[in-house]
Amino acid sequence: MRATTIHGPRDIRVEEVPDPRIEQPTDAVVRVTAGCICGSDLWRYRGENDINAGDTIGHEAIGFVEEVGADVQRFRPGDFVIIPFCHCDNTCPNCAAGVQSACVNGGGTVSGQGELVRVNQADGSLVRTDQPSESVMPSVLSLTDVMPTGWHAAVSAGVRPGMTVVVVGDGAVGLCGVIAAQQQGAERIVMMSRHADRQQLGQEFGATDIVPERDEAGIEAVLDLTKGIGADATLECVGTDQSMRMAFGLARAGSTVGFVGVPHGVTLPVGRMFGKNIGLRGGVAPVRRYVPDLLTRVLAGEINPGRVFDLDLPLDDVAEGYRAMDERRAIKVIVRP
Repeated sequence: MRATTIHGPRDIRVEEVPDPRIEQPTDAVVRVTAGCICGSDLWRYRGENDINAGDTIGHEAIGFVEEVGADVQRFRPGDFVIIPFCHCDNTCPNCAAGVQSACVNGGGTVSGQGELVRVNQADGSLVRTDQPSESVMPSVLSLTDVMPTGWHAAVSAGVRPGMTVVVVGDGAVGLCGVIAAQQQGAERIVMMSRHADRQQLGQEFGATDIVPERDEAGIEAVLDLTKGIGADATLECVGTDQSMRMAFGLARAGSTVGFVGVPHGVTLPVGRMFGKNIGLRGGVAPVRRYVPDLLTRVLAGEINPGRVFDLDLPLDDVAEGYRAMDERRAIKVIVRP
């Protein structure tokens, strides 16, 4: 099959690689109709994560089931499915506790920017739906990772009706965090953003205030907005030391920071956490836990997270998609095999 491969920093290629195949009786192989580039893929693209030259890349995809293993009961070839990027059996003790991203039999999508994907726990992972219309497809695609990840940030931070919520990060995850906070009843949603196009989209998603400043200036701006108190819940959607320290700096005493940005070089401000009783919860989103509810909201027209996609490219042009996201010319890119 043809798939996106990475060979070094900023070295993205489309190559012929072996087709994924059924390796275990719980497996399925899905033919991809649409994948996308994730902000977390940029860590490898920029050389900040280890790279094994020639590895496939991409963990978000939807498509049609092509083949299933002998033990797969709930799906058959021809079914249209959403593939949560973290696979799970949905029955182990961790899954039963709502942490499907830590399934003891789990796995993950590794060729989402390609023609075929192997899912190692098909019955527990996949979510069947009708093939979406072209207008709804981007929102359905967002359910493979980015929308559930933003949702997980809000759940982890304990967002409740009437709260003031601050979202740190204006990428696709942060924008989905704004949707999540709005849907979970936040009264005031402050989005930290310096980019006009993202500010506008965030406001259309439900952000009530925009703060463009960073670091101490950003913290002071939020404190000014909240009469010196700070945020009732904070969503950290970036993963850098700077963003994490901002999140804790603007969080009110006794609140929780929900973090979903992949951490890189983060040192927690444990003194402030201890002195102000500020908690930290989050991590890898248990996507399968959230997809059924979010799919219902998408199909009912209650949310439209697919708007975070602002560039749509054929697989042959995937390298341009990476460049566009790296240079902040695009928020999130659809890749079509």
